[in-house]
Parts: sequence; C-alpha cells; structure tokens
Amino acid sequence: MPADASFEDTNPSVRPAEIVRVKRGETTILQDAVAAEEPLEIQLVYGAAANRKVKSISITMRTPGNDDELAAGFLMTEGVVRDATHIASIGTPSAAKTAPPNRTDGRQVALPTGLRSQVIRVELSPEVEVSMSTLERNFYTTSSCGVCGKASLTALRTLCPLPQHDNFMIRSDILSTLPQQLQPVQAAFKKTGGLHAASLFTADGLLYSVREDVGRHNAVDKLLGEAFLQDAIPLRNHLLLLSGRASFELLQKAVMGGIPMVAAIGAPSSLAIEVAREFSITLVGFLRPESFNIYSAPHRVLGLSGTPYRC
Repeated sequence: MPADASFEDTNPSVRPAEIVRVKRGETTILQDAVAAEEPLEIQLVYGAAANRKVKSISITMRTPGNDDELAAGFLMTEGVVRDATHIASIGTPSAAKTAPPNRTDGRQVALPTGLRSQVIRVELSPEVEVSMSTLERNFYTTSSCGVCGKASLTALRTLCPLPQHDNFMIRSDILSTLPQQLQPVQAAFKKTGGLHAASLFTADGLLYSVREDVGRHNAVDKLLGEAFLQDAIPLRNHLLLLSGRASFELLQKAVMGGIPMVAAIGAPSSLAIEVAREFSITLVGFLRPESFNIYSAPHRVLGLSGTPYRC
C-alpha cells in the first residue's frame, strides 16, 4: 500500500501495521494498513420456550463488521433457517468480547495466544425445529476438508430449495462493465489490498449491495444475510459478482439464495461448474472488459454471436 495510507479508527475492517518498505535496496519504516482478521463465534439459541438451548455452531475467522448479516447469511445458506421470521433476534451476549470460545459440542478451537473470539448469538423463534445431527452433517460435508465432490453434491441436493423460475437476463456489454463498477466501492480493499468482495447487481448493471471480508465465503454470507434479513430472498433478479475465484461453497450459497447467475473475476473450480450445471445457474469466469468464459446456462447472457455453447 502507499506510504501515505490513512487510517480510520472507526473502521473495523482496517488495522495499522508498522512495516519496513524496501525499494531499490533502500529501507524505510512506515505505517501501513492491513485487513483485520478476528475470530467470530456463532451461537444458536433454539428449542421450545420452556426448554431453550444455547449451542456454539461455528467459529470463523472474519473481518469485523456486519456480524449480524454474516450470522444470518451463514444460517440461511446452511439451511438452518428458511425465512427471516425464523430469527427472533441477533445480538452480542453480555461479556461476549471477553469470554473465551465456549463450544457445547465438545470440540476445541485453537486460537493464537491472547486472541479470544467475539460472539454473535442468533435466537430462533420457539416454533423453529432444528436437527443438530443434520446441521453438523451439513457443516462437515460443505466444508473445505477433503470431502469428495459426489458427497458434497448429494448433500446440496438434499439441502437446497426447489429450483425457482426466473427471467433474469443481462446484455454481454453490461456484464463486462461490472468489475469496473465494483472497484470504486471496495473501500477497505483500497486501503489494504487484502479483502475479497461480493456484490449484487441488477440486469441493468446497477449495484444493489456489496460486502468485503478476508474470507470470500464470509463476504457472500454478509451479502446474502443482509438480503435475508430484509426478506429479499430468493434473489431471482440479481447477479452475484465475486472479486476472486468461484468455488463449490460459493455456488452452494448462490443456490440457497435463489441467485440465477454468478460471475467471477477469477477462475471457477470444477465442482463449482458441476453445481452451476446441476442447478441451472449461469456461471461466468475470468470476467474482463473485452472477454469472459461461460461455463453453464449461457441463455441468460444476451448479445452473443458465433459458435453455440453446448455445455
């Protein structure tokens, strides 16, 4: 980052760091900006009114900010909640910022010395039924821990909502402009160069919302969590733009959010392509001003000519 990088104490996404800048063999001590990364524990409160239970279901390393959206998006994309009315409240329990991680499932999470997780607690309405065995199976199967693609797709077919009809289409010339529209609104990325962005655009190329995070999956959860809490899911009339690559996990979240099209500035993975084809999502990769690749459902991109796309 530039030597004159400025800092905003109120910005939770950015931290100052003293660095040694080396340029043409000369060293200078400078203050730079880096992306903040801290643990967040997501707790779930559920059960009948007379028998409420509290369970820690995840600890994720994320960029602080929009934690309520992150928690809501995480629970929605994992199939725990299907409607915004299922969530009674989201907030930080008392003394959460000083309490160590407290996992009721017996698993231990190793954090760096002196680093304690913050806590966000999601309270479900008493009538919402939660199957913890199914919940834990889904978290395991959809995580990046070496589970085979076949098992992941099978779990997604079981978890995902039924396909929704949509009429989403976008002109290729508008699609090509989206990365340039995203760059100016990546405020924390401008300071640090270390954050992923996820954004929603309309078919007219209008920016609907954007979120940033050190984790690409967290950025998408924050983005979809905002829409979920606004009761805007499914997002049949929006495109999801990713600042990096497109992985299985991100396509899974798009499926759960009812998003008909995903575009990535980077490359898609093989399993992301499988998910897109399985659920008829238009998947675009290597999005540039003059070129891009379509891996699935090209009918949503207008203004194309040449050899028909067969996949």
